[in-house]
Amino acid sequence: MKLSHLFLALTVSISGTAIAADNHGHDVKPMHGGAVAEAKDVEYEFVASADKLQLFMRDHGKPVAVAGMTAKVTLLAGSEKQEVQLQAGEGKLEAAGSFKVPAGTKAVVAVSKAGKSVASVRFTLK
Repeated sequence: MKLSHLFLALTVSISGTAIAADNHGHDVKPMHGGAVAEAKDVEYEFVASADKLQLFMRDHGKPVAVAGMTAKVTLLAGSEKQEVQLQAGEGKLEAAGSFKVPAGTKAVVAVSKAGKSVASVRFTLK
């Protein structure tokens, strides 16, 4: 009888591990070469270069309409801090300028729509 209890416990623990490992169908991969994070079932991809910052958003794999949206980006590179406002562009929020974004830079992005907070997302650039 005790062997059946052991077998049952082992089966339950293995199935629990399998369920925990499932990512519920969300395969969060960069589509534009940026850093990816997820918040409130929306995937955010932040692409940063020395002259451009872009934020792409997908909801269950479909692009999010960015009309009426903005985002405030805080870049933290070592002891330097830079704040940038992103505006709606074609399918993304973006800003052009001069940015210090070496590897390891942390980016905190606060997304808003019509003046109301939508999400706050953190990235570490590679």
